[in-house]
Amino acid sequence: MKPLSRAVLLTSCLFLAVSIAKAQQMVHAVSGTVTTIHPKIQMTDLETDDGSPGSFHWTKPGVAMNFDKTVSADTVTADKFTALQAHVIGFYYYEGDVRTLVAVRDVGAGPFVKSSGKILKLDRNEHLLTIFKFNYSKGVQVQVLATQANGSQTALLIAPII
Repeated sequence: MKPLSRAVLLTSCLFLAVSIAKAQQMVHAVSGTVTTIHPKIQMTDLETDDGSPGSFHWTKPGVAMNFDKTVSADTVTADKFTALQAHVIGFYYYEGDVRTLVAVRDVGAGPFVKSSGKILKLDRNEHLLTIFKFNYSKGVQVQVLATQANGSQTALLIAPII
């Protein structure tokens, strides 16, 4: 095969591969209370614990996203969730500046402990997170939503402070 033919073939293959590949949306999480659900316009409003804007569009079928299967197994899709005033973790991705809600996990009535700060230690074997008011890696600012029972806390959501 001549060098020019090889170059044309390689370029064509690369073009096809790039045009076929779909970008996956990265799924994020936020905690808050469901204030309104608008089925006709496919939106849910949350009063977010971090104070960020709380209007979320619902995701459309067929969107490729990076959403952990073990996490998503314990959720309800945005269009099926109907409990107003429920404290939830909302899983969403960005489409430009718009947040698009994928799924919701009702975390119950609490009581909840909300903290923020820097992580000092994360022991994966002991399932123990030691914080000086939290962080993902040493020095990173995070916000934590946890339940408290019998003198110990269980983290439900650890999210970076933006």
